[in-house]
Amino acid sequence: MEFLQQNIIWVALAFVSGGMLVWPMVAGGTVAHLTPAEATLLMNREDALVLDVRETGEWGSGHIHGARHITLGQLGTRMSEIEKFKEKPIIVVCATGNRSTSACGQLKKGGFGKVYSLGGGISSWIDANLPLTTKS
Repeated sequence: MEFLQQNIIWVALAFVSGGMLVWPMVAGGTVAHLTPAEATLLMNREDALVLDVRETGEWGSGHIHGARHITLGQLGTRMSEIEKFKEKPIIVVCATGNRSTSACGQLKKGGFGKVYSLGGGISSWIDANLPLTTKS
């Protein structure tokens, strides 16, 4: 008991970090993150849908060819637009990978089974010297 009192901050930190590790399991599982190379293979071999959840300005500055654009804020109300892709792999893309992880959770709750996040987002795509387009 004396140890706990003297080290309350460290004990609290241990509980918080443990909670952060457990949270993804409680909140609906973890999301698979793909490298740009893995994403490209999935697009070419399994005709995966690329879903870009960035804001309109980000989308306009360049996106993956053939991607669909539905912002994260609109995903809940526009999910019916991609309903026909429920059985196909979906690669969700954002700027750095944070919003895409959230979108993957929404898609899984919506019944989409093969959902992946592009690890590092569009930034990792650019770093891999892969092309972007500004055409819709």
